[in-house]
Amino acid sequence: MDVVGIDRPCMDCLIRVKQLPQPNQGAHVEENSWQGGGKVATALAALGRLGAKCAIIGDTGSDSYGQFCKNDLEYHHVDTARLRVHEGAKTSLCFVLSDEETHGRSIMGKGGTCPKFTLDEEDKALIKTAKILHLSWADENCLNAAKFAKENGVTVTFDGDYYHPEVEELLPYIDAFIGSEFFFNAYFKDDPETDRQKRCEKIRAKGPKICVFTFGADGCVVDSDEGYFEVPAAEVPKIVDTVGAGDVFHGAFLFGMLQKDWSLKKIAEFAGVVASFKCMQIGGRAGIPDFKTADHFYRTGEILESDIPERVAKYSNFAI
Repeated sequence: MDVVGIDRPCMDCLIRVKQLPQPNQGAHVEENSWQGGGKVATALAALGRLGAKCAIIGDTGSDSYGQFCKNDLEYHHVDTARLRVHEGAKTSLCFVLSDEETHGRSIMGKGGTCPKFTLDEEDKALIKTAKILHLSWADENCLNAAKFAKENGVTVTFDGDYYHPEVEELLPYIDAFIGSEFFFNAYFKDDPETDRQKRCEKIRAKGPKICVFTFGADGCVVDSDEGYFEVPAAEVPKIVDTVGAGDVFHGAFLFGMLQKDWSLKKIAEFAGVVASFKCMQIGGRAGIPDFKTADHFYRTGEILESDIPERVAKYSNFAI
């Protein structure tokens, strides 16, 4: 197995408008889509789409949303054998509004009712087969999984989307930390040091060998033993929706880590290309390119004819 991830997939109901309506006003829906969501789950979907062998450990409800999420992961070649389906439980649902005016997104979530699962021996056996364990939570399950992975020579990567104090306990067990601008701003809120490189060094001093921060349209910064560098965001013909761009970036970054002859700079550049390519379509999954499409765009800047229009059409209906 290339990558194993731990997550609780959710259902995304995506709506795109030109401009968010004011109270007591309306807006015409330009496009709507039903897609699977979740930080690690979407990273795994990107990995599977690019050609990596991956699996998810987690749980979902037995409702139609849960079945959709499971089917959608399998559609992206993600092994769901360790995705527990809890009979009678409801799957988390997110309503995601994206607007063309700001390219921003507004997210409203309704939590699911799945009971908290505990990592078991079958989960550990699966983790042991992986090259990379990918996490985004800092709970007891993920901490135990990270410790177990490290003990068994498995690389641990972490999606630091939002800062939680519990992350501090997990940092010593993380090999590659990939954080968002939201984590960056919260973590260094009271830090007088403003230099990005020195801030990355502070994260690395706590354990991670690689520290990456993504800044949306401003690209990303990377610090490791290979040095510090910045990568601008890849340019694409149009930006439709930024939902899931960070999750897809993570998946593509991990895909790059699996390639033996790729430098860290190439990995970051490729991940940026895949994430930007995704932004040309609504939602976190419809616009994910396969490797041939992504690699061609990375090398030439040209967009190949692909199956993405069919994927977008498929996701416009609640059926996967």
